[in-house]
Amino acid sequence: MNKENVVEKKYLLAFVLVTCCFALWGFANDITNPMVKAFSKIFRMSVTDGALVQLAFYGGYFCMALPAALFVRKYSYKAGLLMGLGLYAIGALMFIPAKATGNYYPFLFAYFVLTCGLSFLETTANPYILSMGDKETATRRLNLAQAFNPIGSLAGMFVAMQFIQAKLNPLSTEERALLKEEQFNAVKTADLAVLSRPYVIIGAVLVVFFVVILLLVKVQPKQEKSRDQKFGPTIKRLWQNKPYRFGVVAQFFYVGVQIMCWTFIIQYGTRVFMNEGMTEQAAEMLSQRYNIVAMAIFCVSRFICTFLLKYIHPSKLLTYLGIAGALLVLGVIFLDGRTGIYCLVAVSACMSLMFPTIYGIALTDTGEDAKLGAAGLIMAILGGSVLPPLQARIIDGNGLGSIPAVNLSFILPLLCFVTIVIYGLFITKTNKQ
Repeated sequence: MNKENVVEKKYLLAFVLVTCCFALWGFANDITNPMVKAFSKIFRMSVTDGALVQLAFYGGYFCMALPAALFVRKYSYKAGLLMGLGLYAIGALMFIPAKATGNYYPFLFAYFVLTCGLSFLETTANPYILSMGDKETATRRLNLAQAFNPIGSLAGMFVAMQFIQAKLNPLSTEERALLKEEQFNAVKTADLAVLSRPYVIIGAVLVVFFVVILLLVKVQPKQEKSRDQKFGPTIKRLWQNKPYRFGVVAQFFYVGVQIMCWTFIIQYGTRVFMNEGMTEQAAEMLSQRYNIVAMAIFCVSRFICTFLLKYIHPSKLLTYLGIAGALLVLGVIFLDGRTGIYCLVAVSACMSLMFPTIYGIALTDTGEDAKLGAAGLIMAILGGSVLPPLQARIIDGNGLGSIPAVNLSFILPLLCFVTIVIYGLFITKTNKQ
C-alpha cells in the first residue's frame, strides 16, 4: 500500500459515512451546551442545577463506553455504529414524553440515553477510522475525520441560537421568579416545546441514517487474532502502556476544558454584556454568537493542524497548543470585558487538535487492544460531566476580591491545559510520537 494514502480505497465509502457520524455527535454536543442556561431559566434553577444537563449528558458516555467496546469486540464496527445510532435516535425522540411531563428529570434521562448512543458511536468510530489504512497515517486520518465534528457542532450551535434561544420567552430570570405559578407553568410549557423540537427532528434524521449505514457499509477490517483477547490480559496490557494510561487522564482533562469553555462562555459573556447595558436575552444571544465564532475558529484550526501534522510531531504540536491555551485562559481570568471574551474565543483554536491527537497517541501500537482501549478514552469523556458542575459552583459563588466569580471559575480550565502540556512533554520525551 502507498503509505501516502491516508485512507485505503476499499474503505473510502465507509470512511465518508463514518465521518458523517462525527458531525452527528458534534451536533448533539453543541446544541446541548447552551441548554445549561436555557434549562436554568425555564425551570428557575441555579447554574449548578442547570449543569446537571452536562452530568447526565457526559455520564452516559462514561457508563456505556466499556459495554460498547465489548459489544464491538464481539460483533463488529458496523454493529457498534448501528447500536449507537439507534440509542441516539431513541434518546432524541424521548424529548416528546419528557416535554409532556413538564419536569426537568425526564429530560436528563433522555440526555443520558442519547449519550449512551453517542458513546457507542465514539467508541466504534474512532478506532474504526484508525484501522482504515497504515498506522503511520492513523493520527492524520483521525484528525481528518474529526475535522467534520466541529461542522456538526456549528450546526448545533446555530440551531440552539436561532431555533431555541431566540424563540424562548424573553422574560429574564428575575422576571420569571416573580410570575404566579399558573403563569410560570404556561411559559414553561411553551418554552419546553421550543426546546424539544430540534431534538425530535434530529431523531427522525438518525432513523434515516441508520438505514443508510445498514445498507451501504460492507467492508470491515480484518480482526487480529494473534493476541490473547481475554478481558483481564487486555486490561493488564493497556494499564502497563504508559502513553495509553496517561492518555486517558489527559483526555479526561481535555474534554473537561472543552465543555467548560463552550458552556460557560454564555455566563461569561452575559455578565460582560449586561454590564454594558444589554438585556439578559440580548446578552445571551450575543454570547452565543461569540460561541459560534469560537466553533468556526475550532473548525478551521482543525484542518490547519491536520496539515501541520505532516511536519510537526503530534506530541510537540499538542504541547505548543496546550501552552497557548493556558496563556489565553489566564487572559480570560484576569482581563475583564470584551478582551476576556476574545481570549475565551481564541482558546478554541488551541483545543482543535487535542481530542483526536491524544486519542491517536494513546492507541498507538495497541493493535486489537484498541477496541477495549477506546473504551477507556471514551470513558474519559466523564471529564465533561464532572468538571462543569464544579465550575458552576464557583460561578454561583462570590468571586475573589476584584475578580468576578465567572472569571475566577476558569481556574479549572487552566489546570486542565497544564495537565495536557505535561502529557505532551511526556510523550515527546519518550519518543512515542
